[in-house]
Amino acid sequence: MKETIRYLAGIAGPSGFGSKSTAEQVTESIAASSIPSHLTAIITGATSGIGEETARVLAKRGLRIVIPARDLKRALQVKESIQKESPEVEIILLKLDLSSFASIKRFCIDFLSLELPLNILINNAGKFCQKLEFTEDKIEMTFATNYLGHFLMTEMLLERMVETSARTGIEGRIINVSSVIHSWVKKERFHFCNMVSPKKYSGTCAYAQSKLANLLHAKEMARQLKARNARVAINAVHPGIVKTGIIRDHKGVITDSLFFLASKLLKSTSQGASTTCFVALSPRVNGLNGKYFADCNESNCSSLANDGSEAKKLWKQTHALLQRVLFSTPK
Repeated sequence: MKETIRYLAGIAGPSGFGSKSTAEQVTESIAASSIPSHLTAIITGATSGIGEETARVLAKRGLRIVIPARDLKRALQVKESIQKESPEVEIILLKLDLSSFASIKRFCIDFLSLELPLNILINNAGKFCQKLEFTEDKIEMTFATNYLGHFLMTEMLLERMVETSARTGIEGRIINVSSVIHSWVKKERFHFCNMVSPKKYSGTCAYAQSKLANLLHAKEMARQLKARNARVAINAVHPGIVKTGIIRDHKGVITDSLFFLASKLLKSTSQGASTTCFVALSPRVNGLNGKYFADCNESNCSSLANDGSEAKKLWKQTHALLQRVLFSTPK
């Protein structure tokens, strides 16, 4: 009850920010003294919604922004819009379809060939499918896009982040955009094979499972990064329930009156981007690894999301699948 009141009232937490804080507000004080120059950030899903606002605000704070996009025409419109406000910022557009492993490999190769540093990787893009769909790799679309695609991208770009942090002395940061809906998932229903190729399908369940997977990915990657003493941290965030395309996808299955009432609890896009921007840039986050943030403050996730053995098992299953799909030799 206290958390609900805090959320509705926008009461600030220990960070000084709360549910009503915007991305511009949380980065304004940081920008005055704490943001190193020449940072490079990759932001998936930056052609709309929270991702677009994250890109705009980080660009305003002087970061070089890399936007991977399936629709390069739309990405160019976003780039032009951002550069009207921040004309000096460098924005790089590269082709990417997160549902395709081959496309992810091409994107990573293209980015690495630019020989740029990589300080921040924001795994933001999200997809919700009401009906069962499969990717070209024959994997359920939501799980492939929201989790597997970001896992593969992180694996392929991680060494560049480790090298960048070692050379510059600046902590690298990976942010997985998860959701409070991860807590809806029960352990007995969280099975890798069923997520890859479900026998029964629920769009909401698939989305919740992918967001739990994002969080478990952060937990296990944090453990591995600590073990190798890498100066790269990975954390997960809940942006809040934001009026985005994913919410609009749900509107057809609830009444207009319920949607109106629910909309009063929704965050604006700028409020939704605030936690991501906070975790990406705030010095308060230095040294924090494998944590979960909501409303710009460290928060509690579900017991399943905190299960280290479950995180390790998921990482091994994911790694084995990617090895099998990407690197197996045809017979």
